Amino acid sequence: MTEKKRRSMKQLSTKDGFIAALAIDQRGALKKMLAKEGFTGDETKAIIEFKELVSKELTPYSSSILLDPEYGLQASKVRDADAGLLLAYEQTGYDTTEVGRFPDLITDLSVLRIREENADAVKFLLYYDVDEDKEINERKHAFVERIGSECVAEDIPFYLELLSYDAKNDDNSSKEFAKLKPRKVNEMMKEFSKDRYHVDVLKVEVPVNMNYVEGFAENDTDVVYTREEALAHFKDQSDITDLPFIFLSAGVSAELFQETLRFAKEADSTFNGVLCGRATWKDGVAVYVKDGPDAAVEWLRTQGRQNIEELNEVINDTATSWETKVK
Repeated sequence: MTEKKRRSMKQLSTKDGFIAALAIDQRGALKKMLAKEGFTGDETKAIIEFKELVSKELTPYSSSILLDPEYGLQASKVRDADAGLLLAYEQTGYDTTEVGRFPDLITDLSVLRIREENADAVKFLLYYDVDEDKEINERKHAFVERIGSECVAEDIPFYLELLSYDAKNDDNSSKEFAKLKPRKVNEMMKEFSKDRYHVDVLKVEVPVNMNYVEGFAENDTDVVYTREEALAHFKDQSDITDLPFIFLSAGVSAELFQETLRFAKEADSTFNGVLCGRATWKDGVAVYVKDGPDAAVEWLRTQGRQNIEELNEVINDTATSWETKVK
């Protein structure tokens, strides 16, 4: 890691080397959340404003924030002075006109332009199925290689977010997908840990669906993994890569995400922090829609702050410094 990248990584981390980052780069998902709450006003204005509120109120308690350039640049300017900044490079969602969930980049953006917005890192999201046709995955490999090379040229950290799926089953919450998930997540991490991609940090799912883990499942018929099997999957995930890696919250509740991090620690996973989004702020969307910005600010200052401070306590107890993995 170059000295410039190391400085950027430190800016994105706590003094102990944990990445305790807040994510609100959601675009399509946030539109759906507003619609679900019956919002009927100016959608663009609302998204920009809500991101600003979250950034201003919660970055004093985060090591950094992940935003999107389309709606989040104003929010980046009101973040806490000590908080680092990651900017997303991908368009929201994926290409639905052909098979393969191919990504696309924001058309008027480059890594150079991201750096010119004073970002400390580039984030790119990739949907990936290790079992999909080789031709599809080779296109994705080349795509990530190009971004990695751009990041090397601009000497800026590259955070790669990986989301697993099964091309034959669209329901990632299903019991059937839960059975496949550990291999899909861990083999995907193994692939993108290769030097050719120039990834600095992997942002990944946990390797199991916790709702199907013994002790977490609602009833015995839902159990896909025994407790011991689930712990082994977490340990395998940690052992499969030498890169720093952080967990995404995937929209689960704040309580379940915290319990998941404790479970990962029990498994001796050497994860290096989190990029946590909806688990921290999602309940504030309903408050914003129903009661307005002032009420949303009050919610963020109370429940939102509590969510993030409780998560920070868990991170401090469970995570490992990324500096132990970087030369």
